[in-house]
Amino acid sequence: MVMFDLPRRLVSEGLGTALLVATVVGSGIMATSLTQDVGLALLGNTLATGAILVVLITIFGPVSGAHFNPAVSLIFAMSRSLPKRDFLCYVLAQIAGGAIGTIAAHLMFDLPVIELSTKVRTGGAQWFSEGVATFGLVAVILAGIRFEQKAVPWLVGLYITAAYWFTASTSFANPAVAFARSLTDTFSGIRPLDLPGFWAAEIAGAVAALFLITWLLQPGASPTLSPEAKL
Repeated sequence: MVMFDLPRRLVSEGLGTALLVATVVGSGIMATSLTQDVGLALLGNTLATGAILVVLITIFGPVSGAHFNPAVSLIFAMSRSLPKRDFLCYVLAQIAGGAIGTIAAHLMFDLPVIELSTKVRTGGAQWFSEGVATFGLVAVILAGIRFEQKAVPWLVGLYITAAYWFTASTSFANPAVAFARSLTDTFSGIRPLDLPGFWAAEIAGAVAALFLITWLLQPGASPTLSPEAKL
């Protein structure tokens, strides 16, 4: 495996996060400009996000790991897969990339460069949804790396596509993307005031998944025989 130096990995994380956020925000703007049906707009936003994740993880994964997400970088730092000295750099690159992605989307649709969101996303159901969404994302990543590493881009893309629809929060599952979405007063936005609740839930979900999935994937001390083997 080719090892890339830190500057290249940081550019990979920043660029990937920028393209992800540009897709999330831009597809939301496009969807609402084409239809007044909120469900149809969400479907368009969902498909674009799931598709771009497959692409971005495939092309940037070999360079930086394609985290694009401080919560994901955190669990890799905690499991010692990402050097702790690189963790903060990854997070800063992701946050900067996310902000650039929002700006790019606004420029493409001739909107103000930055426009703080007024869209309310708060409350226990929203926070719990974010915890569940991030828990599931981390579980998919860890189990995918363990059992079917080449399929991880598809697994993550498909999971986020589903999570847009089964969570009340539409599955941000990413502190950097949540911050970037606070900079747009469009379909995908979130009030800056609501960010702390989302961040806390996302980090809690990610850490819970790390501990549970790490335990789950450890071989048992006393393996049980299959019914066929007992015969």
